[in-house]
Amino acid sequence: MHRRLNAPSGTHGRPPADGADVLPIDPDTAVPLPAEPAGVQRPARPRQWDVVAVVAVGGGVGSIARYTLARAWPTPVGGFPWATFTTNITGSLLLGVLMVHVLEVRPPNRYARPFLGVGLLGGFTTFSTYAVELRDLLARGHLAVADAYALTSLVVGLAAAWTGIAATRRLARPPVSGGPQRRAEADRTATTRPPSEGNR
Repeated sequence: MHRRLNAPSGTHGRPPADGADVLPIDPDTAVPLPAEPAGVQRPARPRQWDVVAVVAVGGGVGSIARYTLARAWPTPVGGFPWATFTTNITGSLLLGVLMVHVLEVRPPNRYARPFLGVGLLGGFTTFSTYAVELRDLLARGHLAVADAYALTSLVVGLAAAWTGIAATRRLARPPVSGGPQRRAEADRTATTRPPSEGNR
């Protein structure tokens, strides 16, 4: 599955010979698609219910974990929302760890990022609760707490994601450089398999 960038002027919609304008939508399942002849429309992609299912399961598990933490660690009126803050910072850290493993260390896996990234961490972290809590703090006049919550969530969240990326790259075994190479090999293998084998 790829998306095609706007063709450079003068190419009349033809892709460059080196394929530089073709970017994978999902590197975990990226298989280069042949160019369609002019005027021919590519058939619609079949629905991938298996990927939707793993996202749903991961999202359910992540949402339950977040709800459990929020119930165990309630926020008093006007207090700092530590449960949501901890949830989002932990999720940012784990997302940094995950993306290094998915994109740089391990070979492509159809379900790893949909389940762990989109589903589990997507359900575990929350922007909507953060926004509602911030709005409530402002509405009740707790401006200092609201400012601290808004600023630290952003700064510490970015720092946590960076820490996850940097630490995982440093500690990854095998070395990080092996991941992209194995991913490229897997992509080449996928393009040379007969259609019946590539869809298993």
